[in-house]
Amino acid sequence: MTRSPDDHGRDPALFRGMTQPRLSRRELFRYAGVGAGALSLGAVLAACGTGGGTPTPSATGDTGLGSADWWSKQTQGDTVNFANWPYYIDVQKGSHPTLDAFTKKTGMKVNYYEVVQDNTEFFQKIRPSLQAGQATGYDIVVMTQNVPVFSQFLKAGWAIPLNHDMMPNFDKYASDLVSDPSWDPGNKYSMAWQSGYTGMAYNTDYIKEDITSLQALFDPKYKGKVGMMSDPLDLGSAGLLSLGIDPEGSTPDEWQKAADKLQEQKDAGIVRSYYNQSYISALKNEDTWLGLAFSGDVFQANLSGFTNIKFLIPDEGAMFWTDNMMIPLYADNPLGAMTLMDYIYDPHVQALIEDYNHYVCPVPAAQDIIANELKDPDVANSPLVFPTPDMTAVSKSYYSFKDNQEVQAWNDTFLPLVQG
Repeated sequence: MTRSPDDHGRDPALFRGMTQPRLSRRELFRYAGVGAGALSLGAVLAACGTGGGTPTPSATGDTGLGSADWWSKQTQGDTVNFANWPYYIDVQKGSHPTLDAFTKKTGMKVNYYEVVQDNTEFFQKIRPSLQAGQATGYDIVVMTQNVPVFSQFLKAGWAIPLNHDMMPNFDKYASDLVSDPSWDPGNKYSMAWQSGYTGMAYNTDYIKEDITSLQALFDPKYKGKVGMMSDPLDLGSAGLLSLGIDPEGSTPDEWQKAADKLQEQKDAGIVRSYYNQSYISALKNEDTWLGLAFSGDVFQANLSGFTNIKFLIPDEGAMFWTDNMMIPLYADNPLGAMTLMDYIYDPHVQALIEDYNHYVCPVPAAQDIIANELKDPDVANSPLVFPTPDMTAVSKSYYSFKDNQEVQAWNDTFLPLVQG
């Protein structure tokens, strides 16, 4: 017998066999625009100013961009063009069942482009169109909140303020971690796609004690077996947390204090190396016994048999990062974009996406669906996917850079540790 979609437009047959192995999202994530050979972040940020570009519509007033009057004049198109990172949505036989269900429900086709490999490089590609007052070709773009180009994208006026009348799912189901976030107060411009933690991990075969603090990274007894991040943002943030300093409200003087402590750690030979994504291989290969780690990677390692690698949220807290959906200025179908973005917050939809992604889910209500309908207790019961209240309480936000001078000051402080 043919089964009809339910009242949410979902085909019940989609609830089985949705996932297949994929690369970790974090295998493609790196803090762009810093370090030798990287794209010049300074040039990108400088180009975000008003000089040389087309002035953007006003985001203020009763009739400005994103106002109720502005939204009332928009017409819905038949296609939504969605730019996201690779390996970051449910896949079944080459298609995306959640997006197929959206098309079946709304009649709108979704062109899903896996074109974001690096925040700064992607921004560099779409910036010329925005400066010229032209559409980027995308109705939704996904960018990470803890990189400078995210805040510059917003400050330049290149994101359309969201229509909050079209966000019932978000208002009802979004977690506290992504609702009214510090990087976008009131969710004026963004809705989270997925999130993750930069915490710690250690090998329980070699470390029998219960590690709870970042101070273990500075313990001489682990000399030569500690892995630190080469990403200056995560490295510097860890140094600040180890001193009891919240990175979000930190100052340049405190950055230097953190760098001094990290330099002492390095001079003492405690650090084996400063790793990019290869840190997880070093842990698996037992080159390192403990170090900074991304939550999704450790969850994947555990599922693949490396149950001796344990992830933890340190007593001092852990950095919480989020990839965010936004509607770029001059988008062809902002109404369609709003419809799709809120659809993502339907708990059943989010359950299918999360059962594939294994990152921190923005919709806590998806947990019961993953457990009882998708029958996947590993994901449903993981605090790395559905953080406990204690984890949520110690989640830390990254420093929000105000301008390129602050970016340069941060990098001047922490990059010498990695490059020296």
